[in-house]
Amino acid sequence: MMNSSPAAGSELVGDAAVVIEGLRVKRGRTTVLDGLDLRIPRGQVVGLLGPSGCGKTTLMRSIVGVQRVAGGTVEVLGEPAGSSPLRHRVGYVTQAASVYDDLTVRQNLAYFRSVLGAGKADVDRAIEATDLGANAGQLVSTLSGGQRSRVSLAAALLGSPDLLVLDEPTVGLDPLLRVELWTLFHRLADSGTSLLISSHVMDEATRCDRLLLMREGAILADTTPEELLAETGAADAEGAFLTLLRRHHPRHALGEGADDANEEAEHRHDQHGEAAR
Repeated sequence: MMNSSPAAGSELVGDAAVVIEGLRVKRGRTTVLDGLDLRIPRGQVVGLLGPSGCGKTTLMRSIVGVQRVAGGTVEVLGEPAGSSPLRHRVGYVTQAASVYDDLTVRQNLAYFRSVLGAGKADVDRAIEATDLGANAGQLVSTLSGGQRSRVSLAAALLGSPDLLVLDEPTVGLDPLLRVELWTLFHRLADSGTSLLISSHVMDEATRCDRLLLMREGAILADTTPEELLAETGAADAEGAFLTLLRRHHPRHALGEGADDANEEAEHRHDQHGEAAR
């Protein structure tokens, strides 16, 4: 069965990569997250899904420690979010690629490697993992949007972080590369890395080990893809999400409402965000 209250999932309490209690975030007079409780298990690919502007990026920024919060606690890998011990243990990829246009792909990664103190072999490993070998010598300014996003992801992989927080990493990528990246994500999880991956593309839900479905700053469900479909009786993830909306917000099931009102402000926060720790 689905846990409408994530904190109730006893299987997540004992070994969690992220523990959030009573998280509140406000933007001006608007409350974006209001008393959110959440636990993210270690060593799994956890999908954070919901419409644009529902608070996904704000939640992710809170986990990374770059979001000003109004209340509550966020603990990451046993440490307060954003604390110095986490600098080399958490990788973060924002929606907007955060790389240097006047450097090549390899130069960007070499720079981030030196900042992190990662091994020299990490650069080649990250390039191979993100299929950037043919572009390694190109200036980032000449790359497509999807390629730039892959450079940000490669930077986040440097140093083999324990937790990867990826904000819509597959946007703008062709279907084949998306499949390859999801294969990479699961390979990283199999090796012990915890991944939180946001998306507004519902068909990516089935690629996750666990799902957090979000709407208007609240977690509608903390479940698995199999449990989600079984509980709602839907044929696919999109239908299941709509079923949940009708249950929780019957008057607004077919519209975006407050989600759209928050979208521009939420995304603006990441225009100058950092791609890696």
